[in-house]
Amino acid sequence: MAEEPSQLTDFNERFEDPSEDPLFDFDEEDNDRANIFARKELLKVGHVPESTRIVGRDDEIKAVAAELRPIVQGDPPNNVMIYGKTGTGKSLVARHVTERARRAATSNDVAVGTVYVDCAQHNTQTRVARTVTRSLNETDATDFDIPRAGIGSGEYYDYLWEILDTAYESVIIILDEVDRLDDDDILMQLSRARESGKADCHLGVIAVSNKIEYRDRLNERVKSSLREEEFVFQPYDANQLRQIMKHRRDAFYDNVLSDDVIPLTAAIAAQEHGDARKAIEILRHAGELAERENVEMVTEEHVRNAQEWAQIDRFEELLRGSTTQVKFILYSLALLSEENPNSEGFSTSRIYERYQETAEKIDATILSEHRVYELLKEQAFLGVVESTRTGGGRGQGSYLEHRLVQDTEIVLKSVLRDSRLEDLA
Repeated sequence: MAEEPSQLTDFNERFEDPSEDPLFDFDEEDNDRANIFARKELLKVGHVPESTRIVGRDDEIKAVAAELRPIVQGDPPNNVMIYGKTGTGKSLVARHVTERARRAATSNDVAVGTVYVDCAQHNTQTRVARTVTRSLNETDATDFDIPRAGIGSGEYYDYLWEILDTAYESVIIILDEVDRLDDDDILMQLSRARESGKADCHLGVIAVSNKIEYRDRLNERVKSSLREEEFVFQPYDANQLRQIMKHRRDAFYDNVLSDDVIPLTAAIAAQEHGDARKAIEILRHAGELAERENVEMVTEEHVRNAQEWAQIDRFEELLRGSTTQVKFILYSLALLSEENPNSEGFSTSRIYERYQETAEKIDATILSEHRVYELLKEQAFLGVVESTRTGGGRGQGSYLEHRLVQDTEIVLKSVLRDSRLEDLA
């Protein structure tokens, strides 16, 4: 007896011609919708704009460029460590300067490679080694077909050293959110590749972190090996944020933004410690809200509504890669905070009691109280939770109290976006 076709096969057969797929069909009503975005890519996180659009970072660009300038003549670059709060242009400047250095070197017939690694996603040595190796692999020159899985960091490094010597004279590797790495051995491997005889190629590292204390956590061998230059990026002020927004204005069609949209967006971001990324996200969300409403102008109301969406998105980004158990814990802490608005924090044992209720509600595995304590400490390190030690009262020892850094409502909405937790709503 012949097998019945699956639903997926049936679907693919019915819509074999993509142009006939009704899910993505445009009708006259769609064509009549208001046009909001002209160049939406200008508002995407990770977009690296041309130099004329980068505001308030001239000194930082020149400083980082000075450390990379030697590669243009085929000499070794310096390693760089960049610190600063979220949205202060660290990654933007690192990527912008690195690309300009690569182009300048190429014009001098110096083969330079560049790699950007988001350590929030690639947080283990194997993942970083794989990303760097596969990104730099020039198959025409190396004839390597590097597997995506099935080998360890050591094998990726072996490929990498050969690739460096075959295809490049210098390579710059940007490790963004480097503090998210599980260990710092990757820094040792990269910074000492030439010194240890693994590769003749000059290799420079730009490490980017939100945490200025990150370097203090590195072991002495890594610090000695890096010998990096350090730069601290200060938050943008309100005037700079307004200029940044004006330089993104052509992401929209003419006369789409009401006069108060850019000043309000800049003011909101200035209150959030000069976070330019947040300002751009809010502006994009405001445009998307107007687009959904099919109105012809983005207004102050769209900006205020977009602010909450941006906060939820940013918190989800913080939790990217977090386990379901972490989200149970944060959900439990958020409920306690909502029920006790005047409390300045909650003990681990009290959070654990609510966590047990949460996990039991959807029949999930319950961790030990010690493990929950360890996960709360991890979230404090990531800036999601703030933990402070109490003095303890008469007959009591001191203990940690934990509170959410982010607004309770934002945490609840963000966590409940996870389909695995939707039954908690």
